Amino acid sequence: MAVLSSARRVLPWACNGQALARVSGGALGTVRALCGRSGGGSLLQPRWRSSLPQLDPVDRSDEDSSGGDIEWDNLGFGLTPTDYMYVMRCPQADGGFARGELSRYGNVELSPSSGVLNYGQGLFEGLKAYRRADGAGYMLFRPEENARRMQAGAERMCMPAPSVEQFVHAVKQTVLANTRWVPPQGKGALYIRPLLIGSGAILGLAPAPEYTFMIYASPVGTYFKEGMSAIHLLVEEEFHRAMPGGTGGVKTITNYAPVLKAQMDAKSKGFADVLYLDSVHKRYVEEASSCNLFVLKGETVATPATAGTILPGITRRSIIELARDCGYQVEERLVSVDDLIGADEVFCTGTAVGVTPVSTVTYQGTRYEFRTGEDTLSRKLYNTLTSIQMGLAEDKKGWTVAID
Repeated sequence: MAVLSSARRVLPWACNGQALARVSGGALGTVRALCGRSGGGSLLQPRWRSSLPQLDPVDRSDEDSSGGDIEWDNLGFGLTPTDYMYVMRCPQADGGFARGELSRYGNVELSPSSGVLNYGQGLFEGLKAYRRADGAGYMLFRPEENARRMQAGAERMCMPAPSVEQFVHAVKQTVLANTRWVPPQGKGALYIRPLLIGSGAILGLAPAPEYTFMIYASPVGTYFKEGMSAIHLLVEEEFHRAMPGGTGGVKTITNYAPVLKAQMDAKSKGFADVLYLDSVHKRYVEEASSCNLFVLKGETVATPATAGTILPGITRRSIIELARDCGYQVEERLVSVDDLIGADEVFCTGTAVGVTPVSTVTYQGTRYEFRTGEDTLSRKLYNTLTSIQMGLAEDKKGWTVAID
């Protein structure tokens, strides 16, 4: 897949497109000065007090209106670099984020002693932009909820966070700067990834002295390789995703790398993902590596309660409302393995996965099958949700935000 030259450019603070943290020689082993800055007179501490210099204004003169050579019908969930990213920063002493700006998408240079690299002080969010049905703009789905979830995570991780207004504005600006990368309706969406990181330099274990909020985007299709087909899950009994009192209920970056071992082992055996059990009793299902879980039995839908170890998904909350609108009783409670394997229908929800049906779950060597197909609750909820997100159905709940 070809990537346009404009998408390959590096940002003004990136050096020759190299890796994130570049270390140069010298007696002090100092971090290489940012590109475009002179080498004389600048002390290390002032240099790294602000890890991102003033952003250059964007230049759109070399753009065309297409999305490069993307085959929209074959989009998966992989990174396709787009043209622009949005960045703003916050020195801890100032207590608030300054006005952000757009700049060309590219590498970011950080101090090797930045809080995010040393202590994992970082959060991320995920949301999508869709082309409107009438072709007259774009749609976001509940972006203010992503902003509030980031704020809750920032409080847990001792970080400042953008206001809801700043967050939503930044998301809108990122979409408008990358509109040629928004897939045609029905072919996918523009996935938007906000990041909040401790970018300031710190040696001892403490909050970073500076924070950076940035957003990049990429066109995506379906998350699982199965596409819209039902998936196969494995119940993991050795590894746990979260524990009481930990950070399982916030979207910190440190929650995700620890699940890779279990996830890769499961994928090597033909499973799409892993379902994790609670770390105390080891008999209650919590969630998959990157999505929430629902089970249907009769006319009752159950989903594990978010009590600190489970991420409060925005798609999850929306599906709870839509299922109740359909006349189902929805329970947020402990969901045991027995509840899971005895269900009529099982499905996962999340920004990336949407509403994905589960065909089978394997537990202790036994495979349990569930109802899938067109006449299922998951399919009905998927159709309802995506119709709202893409502007094909009336949004009676006020969930969507238009970008014109």
